Amino acid sequence: MSRPRDSVTLCCLAPLTNIALAMAREPRLAEHLHGIVLMGGARTEGGNITPAAEYNIHVDPEAAARIFESGVPITMIPLDCTHRALTTAARMARLRAIGTPLAEAFYHLLTFNKRFNARQWGTDGGPLHDPTVIAALLRPDLFSGRLAHVGVECHGTLTRGMTVIDWWSVTGRHPNALVLNRVDAEGYFDLVIERLSRFGIGSP
Repeated sequence: MSRPRDSVTLCCLAPLTNIALAMAREPRLAEHLHGIVLMGGARTEGGNITPAAEYNIHVDPEAAARIFESGVPITMIPLDCTHRALTTAARMARLRAIGTPLAEAFYHLLTFNKRFNARQWGTDGGPLHDPTVIAALLRPDLFSGRLAHVGVECHGTLTRGMTVIDWWSVTGRHPNALVLNRVDAEGYFDLVIERLSRFGIGSP
């Protein structure tokens, strides 16, 4: 399907309810989207809200299923990818060294926010999930993955919200998403820190 030149790419950082409702009300919407880049789901990491499901998909799996079946080109960034991008102490020190009020605020926000992950997993910091969506658009070279069919479990008692990714093409189903499973974490944080450094001049 050819896409209009003025079509847009949707960046989705949360459950997909609003997008699915919009497509239900106006089925032609899918034809006018250049693509969807979403952060959600998991392939091998397991879930972060249930043992099987990632939060954004689990909240509304029916909406996610509609999106993956819409025919819109989808780039999916699952936990397998975001969990490789940790807010280590060294990276947070680089962020704080920018020396602006905004950088200082982000430093404290992320340090506090990721303490739970660090205690839970015994890691140096926690994953910086959401900015991967914009980073994948700005610097696709930082990411790698493959085309695969993604299904969403909507009925399982234990697996509701699970993303079933046919990584090895065992079902023969046509791929409906580019699933990114790796990120150059240093390059990713270089990008995040560089962009944050553009906002505000001077010291706090």
